[in-house]
Amino acid sequence: MLPTPKKYTMVCGSAEGPTELNAFDNALLQSGIGNLNLLRVSSVLPPTCTEAERLDVAPGSLTPTAYGTITSDVPGQTIAAAVAIGFSRDSYGIIMEYSGVCSREEAEQEVAKMARSAFEQREIALANLKVRSTEHRVDSIGCAFAAVALWY
Repeated sequence: MLPTPKKYTMVCGSAEGPTELNAFDNALLQSGIGNLNLLRVSSVLPPTCTEAERLDVAPGSLTPTAYGTITSDVPGQTIAAAVAIGFSRDSYGIIMEYSGVCSREEAEQEVAKMARSAFEQREIALANLKVRSTEHRVDSIGCAFAAVALWY
């Protein structure tokens, strides 16, 4: 079993690229986590995690990450990605991710609604909610990416 992460950082970025994979990679670079190996995880924030504004992780590190991403090759299309963390008063948190063909504001509303619903389903009181998002208007091939990186 891997150790429980002690820190989290919310990041987002959007970018163009010559291919879908390059657009995704460029969005990761713009968000600040492009040189890490992301391990996609489901959406529970450990109760002991504290927020760090910037990641302090060596390149190539395996980094548990909950993320939403969308890539598009439709010129002029607006795409967005958002993440939300819902915090309880004395327990773990819930991370929700969303991406879609929509505005940043629509992505933020949807991901916040998802976080509230997750707390209702667990019958836990929601004490606080944080949201990060990005929006991108596609030129050729674009990507929007939002994430919560969990680290040590």
